[in-house]
Order: sequence, then structure tokens, then C-alpha cells
Amino acid sequence: MFDILGLICMIWWSMMLFHPLHADIQCMGPKAQESPITNVKMNWRKMELSWESSKNFSKYQCTIMDRNMERVEKEVNSPPCRFPVEQHLRLHEGVFFVIEVPNTNISKNCAFIPEGMNGSAIENFSCVIYNVSLMNCTWQAGRDAPGDTQYFLYWQNSRYGDEMECELYIKGENGRNMGCRFQNVRIETEKTYFLVNGSSKDSLIQFYDEYIQLYKIEILTPPLNVTVNCTRDPAGCIITWQPPLTSHVENVNCFQYEISIQKKDEAKEEKKDHPVKVRNNRYEFQNYNEKKRYILKIRARGKNCLVSSNWGEWSELIEFGQGKDYYFFVILFLIALGTISVALLLYCLFKWYCSFKSIFPPVPQPRDKFKLSTDEDIQTEYVYLSEKICTEEVSMAEEMT
Repeated sequence: MFDILGLICMIWWSMMLFHPLHADIQCMGPKAQESPITNVKMNWRKMELSWESSKNFSKYQCTIMDRNMERVEKEVNSPPCRFPVEQHLRLHEGVFFVIEVPNTNISKNCAFIPEGMNGSAIENFSCVIYNVSLMNCTWQAGRDAPGDTQYFLYWQNSRYGDEMECELYIKGENGRNMGCRFQNVRIETEKTYFLVNGSSKDSLIQFYDEYIQLYKIEILTPPLNVTVNCTRDPAGCIITWQPPLTSHVENVNCFQYEISIQKKDEAKEEKKDHPVKVRNNRYEFQNYNEKKRYILKIRARGKNCLVSSNWGEWSELIEFGQGKDYYFFVILFLIALGTISVALLLYCLFKWYCSFKSIFPPVPQPRDKFKLSTDEDIQTEYVYLSEKICTEEVSMAEEMT
């Protein structure tokens, strides 16, 4: 029976690929007679398959199957047939239903067929959460989508939550929506449903849908409050930190950490030390050498919890250790450089002043005859009179002898 069911599903899938049908659900019954099962409907929110029957049967067997032939079966006494709400099906790939009456040849085979032109749905859809509550989703236009195609994103954070449209689109060429930015995103335990449909004046555009567990696409922030305390005797360092900030996890045991410690003064060509992985918030660095300078960084990922298993962002670089004492030599170098600079400046100013004096000597001023005698003139006359008196006294002495 399941071989026949698989064959029917493949036939319907081929019809969907080569002959797009603009209908939600297409059904077919036995060729020999018309099936008493009619009006098949599916409530996707409740995952509830319903139908009508012209005869009263005591049991029905329902089967739902996706493109990958993964099936879920239920047996009920009467319609509807409810499947687990955790059954997250990607509708754009097609879904198949079979309603059977046990121990009879009565059955109804139906297929959900996406509407629109093949190749018009978006491609390469992806989302990422960062900085705790911000999320970006991006996509590319369908390879066969008309030039005027515009896309619209709707999402539902939980099965029972409200469906919301993107509030801030990321625009591409010709103003086409190629992504969406979200704020204040809450990471729920359930999968989040995303739906991107399109519109065009030329043809119907196929939709794209996806279920994503948001914690899996979160980029964890760096660990918080990283501190390093080192001792000389015994030589070693204690490194402590706090878990990265998240909106949905408070258990400190949900994280694994990777610690990278490298020597700062060593050449880049030398072999680097391998990062160390730990589960707690404390690490003892025993290979500490106080004469060396070290660089530390830490990152985190989820472990055995609803936290992303991908490594998050590295923390800022933290330097510790004494290293070589270059401070004294730097001060001496700066003092010597400053002294030489000042001496060169004074020498240049002196040379410039001397050159200026030799090129432009002072011009003597004419004596003003009508100007009263200055102190300098009076002093000159006094010296002249003194010399004259001294000469006369010498002459008188010679005459007496």
C-alpha cells in the first residue's frame, strides 16, 4: 500500500513541477467509482485535516507526508484528523494527504500544490540574531521572477502567536525587498515560522516558507567582566568571567568557553598556543612568566541547552603580565630628543639673527646742532678738560727745575 502511496505522491510532485496548479489542495479518488470522501481541507495552524463522508465508517486512517517521504499516521473514528502541532512542514515543497477506510478499497489521495510560476519564489533565505534581540533576514529574488516582482515577509514567533509583517525592509535593486531587520526579538522554545510571498503584474509568484529555531541562529555576545589576577610566588594567574548575555538562558552551565592566551612579544611566525576549552567560569593559567606580556581573549557557545552550538564573538583583547620594562628607556629617549630639538632651534635662531645684522647694518644718524647737549656730550667734554689740566701741570714742573 505504501509503495502505491509513494508512487502517487511522486506523480503529483511531477505534476506540480511541470504543470503549476493554482489551487490549495488537489485530490483524486479511485477510478472505478467516486469516493465517498469529499471536501478535504487542512487547517495548518491546528494541523487538522478534515473531510466529509457520504457514508458512516467506524474508522479512518490518515497519513500526511512531505516531499522527503517522511510520514505521520493517525487513526480516528470520525473526522477531523489532528496531527502533532510540532509537525513543521515546509508547504512550498508540497504536502500529500491520504485518507483511507481500513479493510476497504476506499481512499482519497490529495496533494497541496503551491500556486505561482516555478522559479519565482525567493532563494537562499537565511536569518541571524545578534546583540541579544536584533535579527536580520535576507534572501535573493527567484531566478525566473519577473522584473517587477516585490516580496513581502511575514513571521510568527510561536504557533499561537500573531502573524506579523516585516516593519523594516532591506531594499535591493529597483527598490525590491531583499531582507528584513527585526528589533526586540524573543527567542522561544518553539520554532518560528517565516513566510515570504510575492506579487507581480505579469504572473503569480510562488511563496517560500521556513521553520527556524531561533536559538540556533543566534551569535552569542562575548563573555562579560573578564578579569585576570596574577601572583609572583607561586607564579600563576586566575582568569574569571561571566556568561554571555542572552534573553532566554539563565543557567550558567549551558555554556562552553574557549580561551586563547598568546605571548605578545614573540614573532608572529612562531607557533601559537592552542586555545583551551573549559565548562566553568574560572581558569588557572599556570604557564605564567612575569617577564612576559600576554594577550587574552574568550568566546562562548552553547552546550547541552537551547543555545547555539556555534562559537560566538571574541571578547576584547586583554593584556596582562609585566613584560620588558621599556618605560625608563622611552623617557630618556624623549628627554634627549627634546634637548636636541631645543638646541637646534636656538642655533637656527642665532644664525638667522647674525645673518640679518650683517645684511642690514644700522644707519648712522646726523648730529643735531641745535639740540641741547646730552649726557654723553657732557661726559666727553669733562674727559677733554681733565686731560688738558693734567698736561699743564706737567709743564709747570719742568720750568721750576
